[in-house]
Amino acid sequence: MSLSPAACRPRVWAADALRGLALLNMLAYHALYDWVYIFGLPCAWYDISSPGCHVWQQYICWSFILLAGFSFPLSRRPWRHGLIVAGCAVALSVVTAAVLPAQAVRWGVLHLIAASVLLCCAARPALDRVPPAWGLAVSGALFVLTRGVPAGYFGFEGLRLAPAPAAWYAPNLYPLGLPDLTRFSSSDYFPLAPWLFLFLCGVFLCRLRPALPAGRPPKALAWLCCAGRHTLFVYMLHQPVLYGALLAARSLGWL
Repeated sequence: MSLSPAACRPRVWAADALRGLALLNMLAYHALYDWVYIFGLPCAWYDISSPGCHVWQQYICWSFILLAGFSFPLSRRPWRHGLIVAGCAVALSVVTAAVLPAQAVRWGVLHLIAASVLLCCAARPALDRVPPAWGLAVSGALFVLTRGVPAGYFGFEGLRLAPAPAAWYAPNLYPLGLPDLTRFSSSDYFPLAPWLFLFLCGVFLCRLRPALPAGRPPKALAWLCCAGRHTLFVYMLHQPVLYGALLAARSLGWL
């Protein structure tokens, strides 16, 4: 299977449904984040440092990034898509820095997806020559190995295999996953190491031709697929809408 887009390929509605499911989870997670950490309202079980919330948050970001990679070979105009996402990422950084500087997004998931799409566009001839099974295996291994690099070590979650050289972090190359944490912060942080490798897992997984249904979705899932097709639009608007709704509820005395 070539990485070149096929204009006549029917849309994979199962991927849209999975993206829509991840979107609903993101809306719920961020609504609770605003409730607890921005408005200071009580919630007995929602604690972003707890294992349960960590797993929930990781499911959301893993699914979005993996599905973004899966969608790359199916895209008719990946360069255009990458540039649109990059523009949205810049806008998000500017707005958050101006409105909520303590919650500013300097390199978040949109920055990561835009950079991954554009890098894969540039590397398409080389990627197309990689056997997809090998590409998936190597990308998965690199993701696990570099998962802790932004925190200063090689390894995955609590498994620390070796410390990363401290000199790597002095230039503050935070887009690459090498931040100087004494002068860098971002409320949403998804650097290329390790997340580009998860994106590539999605690319190679798509090339393995998984048996996902395409064409028109079942009527019961049409609304979920519709949400999944408009993920970027919803992502850009969801926080202002959630924040505004909570602010209005508080001003009306409902909270």
